[in-house]
This record gives sequence, structure tokens and C-alpha cells, in this order.
Amino acid sequence: MTAITARQPINLADYQPPVFTVTNVALAFALDPAATIVNARLDIHRQAPGPLRLDGKNLTLLSIAIDGEALGENRYVLDDTGLTIHDVPDAFVLATSVRINPEKNTELSGLYLSGSGFFTQCEPEGFRKITYFPDRPDVMARFHVTMRADAAKFPVLLSNGNLLGQGVEDGEVWAEWEDPHPKPSYLFALVAANLVAVRDTFTTKSNRNVQLGIWVEQGDEDRCGHAMESLKRAMRWDEETFGLEYDLDIFNIAAVADFNAGAMENKGLNIFNTAYVLASPDTATDMDFQNVERVIAHEYFHNWTGDRVTCRDWFQLSLKEGLTVFRDQEYMADQFSAPVKRIADVRTLRATQFRDDAGPLAHPVRPASYLEINNFYTTTIYEKGAEVVRMIRTLIGREAFRLGMELYIAKNDNSAATVEDFVAAMQEAAPARDLSQIMRWYAQAGTPEVSVSETHNAEENIFTLTFSQHTNATPGQAEKKPFLIPVAMGWLDADGRELRTETLVLNDPEQSFSFEGIGSSSTPSLFRDFSAPIKLKGQSRARLAFLAAHDTDLFNRWDALQQYASLVLREAIAAHQEGQAFSLDQGLLEAIAATLSTAARDPAFAAEALLLPTESLLADDMAVVDPDAIHFIREAARAALGKALQKEFAAAYDGFGHDPAADNSGVAMAGRALKNAALAYLSASGDASRAAAQFAAARNMTDTLAALTNLTDIAGPARDEALAAFYARWNATPLVLDKWFAVQARSAAPDTLARVQALSTHEKFDMRNPNRVRALIASFTGNAAKFHDASGAGYALLADMVLRLDATNPQIAARLVTALGTWRRFGPARQNLMRTTLERILAREALSHNTYEMASKALA
Repeated sequence: MTAITARQPINLADYQPPVFTVTNVALAFALDPAATIVNARLDIHRQAPGPLRLDGKNLTLLSIAIDGEALGENRYVLDDTGLTIHDVPDAFVLATSVRINPEKNTELSGLYLSGSGFFTQCEPEGFRKITYFPDRPDVMARFHVTMRADAAKFPVLLSNGNLLGQGVEDGEVWAEWEDPHPKPSYLFALVAANLVAVRDTFTTKSNRNVQLGIWVEQGDEDRCGHAMESLKRAMRWDEETFGLEYDLDIFNIAAVADFNAGAMENKGLNIFNTAYVLASPDTATDMDFQNVERVIAHEYFHNWTGDRVTCRDWFQLSLKEGLTVFRDQEYMADQFSAPVKRIADVRTLRATQFRDDAGPLAHPVRPASYLEINNFYTTTIYEKGAEVVRMIRTLIGREAFRLGMELYIAKNDNSAATVEDFVAAMQEAAPARDLSQIMRWYAQAGTPEVSVSETHNAEENIFTLTFSQHTNATPGQAEKKPFLIPVAMGWLDADGRELRTETLVLNDPEQSFSFEGIGSSSTPSLFRDFSAPIKLKGQSRARLAFLAAHDTDLFNRWDALQQYASLVLREAIAAHQEGQAFSLDQGLLEAIAATLSTAARDPAFAAEALLLPTESLLADDMAVVDPDAIHFIREAARAALGKALQKEFAAAYDGFGHDPAADNSGVAMAGRALKNAALAYLSASGDASRAAAQFAAARNMTDTLAALTNLTDIAGPARDEALAAFYARWNATPLVLDKWFAVQARSAAPDTLARVQALSTHEKFDMRNPNRVRALIASFTGNAAKFHDASGAGYALLADMVLRLDATNPQIAARLVTALGTWRRFGPARQNLMRTTLERILAREALSHNTYEMASKALA
């Protein structure tokens, strides 16, 4: 009987280098769904005194030997998390043989079955479910892999690196792969399945020919073209932008339907959720096409920022993820509209990361401790981490940043690095700029709030801006030191003409900056292009209206309109709570009308500018969140705007977005975005006729889903008929059927809660598939007015799903718990219901570490 390990946090301060390192790994797989045999041969070398500790989970040990000598049971100790050998030489070969059961692996971590075969997911700690190994990022080895499987069932065998050989013998297919680059175990990958390949080639800047393959289930080949073209664009962009060339002869992508995340950057063999590979105009929206390109690029970019240079430990996760998100954001900005891309990224950051920073689940970009590392794949690590990288570039400039990247990779190639290594490289590239204070962004949680006051000396014509910064307390961090904050700014004259631009550096709690030759009628445009992830406080309604109409920085123009709309809508919410009727703000009406009148100049920007602030953003600054009042006022505003500007919205609807159905150019996407933004307002005003007509005639999924979304918000025969028609056509296409579940979960219709409860027992709702769970349950938790139903039934439904999932896929279960993390921000009745729900989850015996950590932190 093995010992059961209690829950103990892992602390950054306790990091110690590995006692042993592994230089070479030879793995031999005899693949069988219920009884896969894994033979491992490890070349091990001592680095420090101590026993050999190997991680292992759910493994049946068949044999173990050191330098060919079998070990008796008295020579090693097994427990539920691994294996310990106390008496070992300083250098030796360890050989183990284990049996694992992939078909019972519902956690989708390690080696598991999905669709037509075997797939792996080893980040962060899945490799220990395959064989005994020091499963940590700073142990890097070269891997040699052989595989054998039933040739009829699993004819395609893939792994990392380059293919050395393959064949068929006695009904078994075999393949041998070798990765010449050392890598940590989390980057190991294996695929054995009945897949087909879409193939292409890429010629690098040094004239090497790389074989490209996208491996999918039979019948999905015609939906891989966009992914392949995206891959080739990303490879070329990384060469041109950062001088980074692909370093193997083969680059493969394998798509799998059951996957906990979006994709995985395993060296030479990326494994992808099908949602981020398969796309065609009739099955994927414009947003899906962009997400495919973004994720393809992200995972490819990891080849250098994640694979060749990896992270020393999981506390450094943002070193690879934040940096690579920054790189994919820059890539997407170059492919489409840079301002619109920036708007979309900031919208996501504010809706999710800002919310987390304000609650009990707040944590720094580099956490100080964790119980379960899977819980830290968050927008703080990824998106806020990317903002820190972006601030460094803003502070030192593009040329120095490029040099810093070259230094970082050159000094850390084929090794495991830390955040300090990255910042040191940037500091070396820009010695005149002191970057030491940037480390506070990695160490401190929370979103800084920045206020600005103004004075003007008319006699000397000097304009002075005084900035102050403050960050609220977060769990475990009551006091905050000031952050290093770049303030990209411009000056506008009274007519909106740009006078000059510059970047200020705010690094004290309060600082003043004086500007000569700036008249009293000039207006500062602050934090242009969102130069720091902060909240800018105290801008007046008049200032916001001016910037929304005149700012020459498109991001700031959009942001000023968002802030103006948030201000007037929050005032309307407060009035509604006092029993007053809704009245549309004239300034908001004029701003939306102005956006429509100039929409032809930049339809993509206009489509973003027309969107009112989300309900979560409106809740952000409320002392007590009232989801019913927020929803009522936002919908009332949409209806009032749709009625007041009916002719203008109709003209936009008729004038844009009628390109050929298969046109996925940026221009065509922009036109469809504007057309469907107009459709949403027209539908909100009570006229669903255009939505019904568009649904019937749509020739692409973008228009189909936009129409269905508007119809689904209104309970009645038109909605039911549209949903039935969509289901009849697409119920056999999983990724499209996910949209059918999601559109109902996000609906504003009064019966949404009841429909979601019914859909949770639908024959097509598969709890084993993370995409389906996210489509229904995660989408529903984002529908604030329905999820936070006063009865508490939404919370009960979530708890039911979490507890069911925790036994089979604790990663997904834990991520759903975050919807309850803001419970203290609601009124007493909802607080009590949400707290009771968290207590119910924590009361479950044998709760996973994943779910326990998230629920206990939310409740603390």
C-alpha cells in the first residue's frame, strides 16, 4: 500500500536545482488502449548530494534496473506521487518498464485516447503519467522514441524531432523519432492514430526545406487550408521580425477533439484542439479564422520562446507564455488592423484579468506559491504577462528590444531561464534605462489606479500634469510599492490637431511633469495604445467626449468612448435602482451617430466603437454589483440607440458586409463586423425581421451565427425554428454544434436558465469533451444576469457540473470555479448563495487539488 500525499503548497522561495539531471532518454512504446507498455532508459548524472526522486502517477511498475542490474523492492520506495532510490552512483543508466491505461485517462493529461487514437498532453505535469522521470522544466534531455501499434487501427505514429524510420511488420506499424535538441519532459509528444495529412513545404531564409504536415481525422482535410497558410505566414514573420528560423526538417500539427487547452507547443509536433485548426467559411466565423491564425502563430513562436529557451520552473511560466502572447499579438496586428487588434486584446484583459486582480483569486504574474500549477494558466500569466513585455519595449524602444531578444536567446539557448534572465538581456540592450523596477510587475498582484491633475501657468505657458498611482491590497499583499509605468501620450489642440507625442516614465507614488509651449486649451491624450495595464481615473465627461471625437490615437478614441459610455450607463443604473425611468444620454447618442457617419473610413474600427461596454466592465467599478440592473440598462440603451438611429443603422447594414461568402480578407471581415454590429442594434430595437432574413439566406457561418444570436435573445417561435434548423444541419459537426450550445447559454431571453438546465442533460452534451463543457457551462457563467439568477439555481447548476467533472477532469472543473470568485462584490442574498455553493464544493470528499485550491481561495 502506498502512502497518500497531503496537500502542500509549492513555493518559489524553496526552489533548488535538481539533484540529478538526465542527458538522454530512450522511450519504447508498445501501444495498447488498455495496457500500454512504456520502457524507458535514462542517462542520469548527479548534480548534488541526495537520493534520486522520480515523479510518477497512475503507473504500474513492471521492472527497474540500474546499469543492467535489477532492483529488488527493498532498493526503492514507491508512493502515490513517485519513486525514490536512496543508494545510486553518480552516473548511471536507469531502465524502467511500466504499464499504463490510456483509455481510462479522462483527465486528458499524459497519454490518453481520443477519436481515432492516442494523444499526449504533458504540460505541465503529464509526463509523470507516462513513465517515472524528474518531471520538471529544468531537467532537459535529448529524446529518442520508438513506437509500435496495431497497423490497422493506428497507422500514423508521430513524435518530436525528425523521423529516422518507419515500417510495418506482422500487422504492427513502427516508427522511430529523434529530437536533436534537449528539452524538458513537458514538451514530449506522441500521436498514434488513424489520421490523414495535409502537406506543404516551407523554405527558410537559409534555404532549408521544411516538410509541413497538419494531421486530422479523415473528412476534415478540406478545413485545414487556412491553418497551413497561417503557419507559413508565421514562420516567415518570425524570420523577418526577430531573425528566428525554424531548426528542424519537419514541423507537424496534429488535431484532436478532446483537449483541455487551445494547443501545445511540443517541439516539432504541436498538438492542437480541433477548434484552432479546422476552419471553412460555412463552419467557422471570422473570429474563428482569426483565432486559428493567432493560435497557430502562438504555438509556432514557442519554438524559440518556450522550446529552445524554456522556463526554469513553473513560477516562470509567464517567461514563455507572456512573451509568446506578446509575439502573437504583434503578428496579428501586422496581419490585420493594429488598432483593432489592440482594442480586442484590451477588451479581453479588462473583462477577465482586471476582474481577477480585484478578487480573492488575484496573483502576481510570477506567483510566489501554488498548490496545483494547472490553476495558473490564467490571463494574469498570459495576457498581463504580455503587457509587461510590451511595457519593456515601450521603455527601451523597438530597436533595443530586438537586440534584447537576440541576447536573451543567445545566452539561454537550449537551457531553462528565469524572468531575471529576460530582464537582464533587455537591460544589457538598453543600459541607459533602469529596468530594475519592472520586476514589481512580476512580484505584485493588482491593477494600479492612476489619477491625473492639471495646472497651467499662463504667464510662462507651461502645462503641468501631476500623476499619482495606487494599487489596492490583494491576498497576501496588503502594501504595494509603486510600479514602473510608461505613459505614452500626445497633446491635442482645441481642434483635435496633434501637437506632439512623447513617453513619460512614472515610477513614484506621485510625480509631476511640466511641458513648455503647451497652451491652456490643449488636451493631453494619456496612455496611448494602452501603454500600461492600469485604470486611468477621474477624466471628466467633457474630456472623454472630446477625445472620443478627436483623438488621433485610434485606441484612445475607442477607449474614451467606452469610458464615456460606462460613465453615463453607470449613472443610469444608479437612477434605475432609485426607481427612475431610463433616459438615453444625448452625448452617447451623438457619439454613436458620429461613428456611423464616418464608418466607411475604417469599418473594422467602427464595428468595435459601436459596441457598448460589456456588463462585466460596467460591474467593475460598482461597490455592490447588481446584475439585473446592469443588464436592464445596457439593453435599454441598445434598444434606444437602435430606435433613434434606425435609418443610420439600416444604411450601415445595407452598405457593408456583402462580400463573397468565402472572402476572408481583412476588408471583408471588417465589412461583416460592421454589418452585424448594425444588425444587433436593429434587433435590439424590436425589429428582428432582418435577423430572420439573414439567417435564412446566410452563406457563411459569421452571418449565420450573428443572425441566430439576435433571434435567440427573443423567446418565441422564430427563435425555436431557427435553433431547430441550425441543429438539424450541424448536429454531426462537433465544432459547429458547440456554437449551438453556446448561443443558447449566452441568450438574454427570460427562459435561458431553464434552457441551460435542460441542455445539460441533452444527448449531445458530452462531459468528456472540454469544448462542449466550455460551450455550455462556461458560456453560461459569463451571462451575468442569467447565471446570477436571484434563486441561486445558476450557482447550483455550476456546482453540479464542477463536482461531476472533478472526478474525471479536475483541470476543467477548477477553471469553472472562478465564476464564483467575485462573490463578495454582490448583495447579501447572492453572497450567501455563492458562499454556500463554494462550501458545498469544498465539502466533497476526495476533492482534487485543482478544485480544492480554486474553491478554497475563492472562499478565503
